[in-house]
Amino acid sequence: MAIPTTRAKDKGQITISYEKCTGCGLCVTVCKDFSLTVKNGKATTSDTGVFGCIGCGHCMAICPTGAIAIRGREVSPDDLFKLPSVDESVQYENLLSLLQRRRSIREFTNKPVDHLLIEKILNAAVTAPMGIPPSDVHVMVLDTRQKVYQFTSDFCKFLESMKWIVSGWFLTLMKPFWSKSNDELFRKFVRPLFKIYTEGMEKDENLVLYDAPLAMYFYGSQYADPADPLIAATYAMLAGESLGLGTCMLGAVHPLIQNGRKAATLRKKYNIRHKSREGLFVVFGYPSVNYTRGIKRSFAMVDFYKD
Repeated sequence: MAIPTTRAKDKGQITISYEKCTGCGLCVTVCKDFSLTVKNGKATTSDTGVFGCIGCGHCMAICPTGAIAIRGREVSPDDLFKLPSVDESVQYENLLSLLQRRRSIREFTNKPVDHLLIEKILNAAVTAPMGIPPSDVHVMVLDTRQKVYQFTSDFCKFLESMKWIVSGWFLTLMKPFWSKSNDELFRKFVRPLFKIYTEGMEKDENLVLYDAPLAMYFYGSQYADPADPLIAATYAMLAGESLGLGTCMLGAVHPLIQNGRKAATLRKKYNIRHKSREGLFVVFGYPSVNYTRGIKRSFAMVDFYKD
């Protein structure tokens, strides 16, 4: 048995070099599938695995003697690398400064984003944690202002053909069948959104992706953990900020291109390979505005459980 993704249907293959193994048991400690055990002073595969090796690589990464190799599920010993030292990592104060400096930027200069920076953003985003490896996050990249504009134009034409879903008669028809919050969402957010998006494009104003010189769409598949593309998008956003780019997360496009024949046609044109429960666009570019002050935010509630 193995957990399926679009990239892997079989379990990973565990190979153990008994000559190198010292029987320390670290691999057993970190394997949460219970696929490993220590027998006669050596690590060995067990018959009590829950799913079979999912290819997380924890055992291979922690083995002090390099006795374990995992192959399959898009991982192999060639993927191992030495972790940076603690001294090379970002300290909390620096991380907090980066997070506090970031604001959602929707005003960009005409300067394009170099492909070297795009690669750096993707290299950072791919380190994001995931529900089950190998990652089922897909990324569609629009790497010029012209491509961003073309996608927006096609998206707004699609919205024009779908205006009936925010029409008065449709919302009235649906009111008994969905929640009050859904009704409020469609009347007070989705319907005005259709209007500003489509009327903006009629005036040659891109209010969808804001004429950014770079946009990335992170989405999953029918197998993906719904959180995976959102976490990867967050990593990409922070990477862009660290590289001196302005960034903005945009969530309104994704749900509108998930259902129906016309949405499928749009996805196919832009090689969006799967429908996805969750997804996010992130736009990047050099800011044409400069913020000197931030705004303190708060959670809806933070509750500490008391037993």
